[in-house]
Amino acid sequence: MKRHDSLAPLSREHHESLLLAQILKKNAPPYRGMPTGGAQKVALAASLFHEKIREHFTREDSLLDTLSATHPELNQFRQEIQSEHHLLSEAFESLRAESPDPAAMDALGQALEKHIRKEERIVFPLIEQLCSEAELNQIRDLHA
Repeated sequence: MKRHDSLAPLSREHHESLLLAQILKKNAPPYRGMPTGGAQKVALAASLFHEKIREHFTREDSLLDTLSATHPELNQFRQEIQSEHHLLSEAFESLRAESPDPAAMDALGQALEKHIRKEERIVFPLIEQLCSEAELNQIRDLHA
C-alpha cells in the first residue's frame, strides 16, 4: 500500500519490526541471515528495541498527540497505540538473553505483529483520510 510521504518513513520501519516479530514467534521458520537460537533472537530484539524501536514508538506517540488535538476521531486510537507501546516496551525490557523464555518471546512476537498491523491497516489510513495535504506535509516536516 502506498503511504503518504509523511507516514512512509514510519511505515518502512515497520518492515524490520515485522520480521523481528516473525522470528520471535514459536516455531518460526529460519530466515536468511537472522538468528535461530533463543539467546541470539533475544539479543537481536534488545538491540533493535534500544537502537530503533523505542525511538519509533516515541515518534508515533508524538504524532498521535499532535494530530488528536485537531482530530478528536484519533483519540481512541492514540490511547490504544500509546498503551500498546508501553506494554511492548515492558515486554522488550523483560527479555533476557541469558535465559530466553520461548513463551515470552512468542507473546512479544504476536503482540508486536498485531500492533503494527493495526497501525498499518487502521491508524495510518485514518490519518491519511482525516488530514489535509497541508497537515500531512507539516507532519513530514515535523517528524522527519
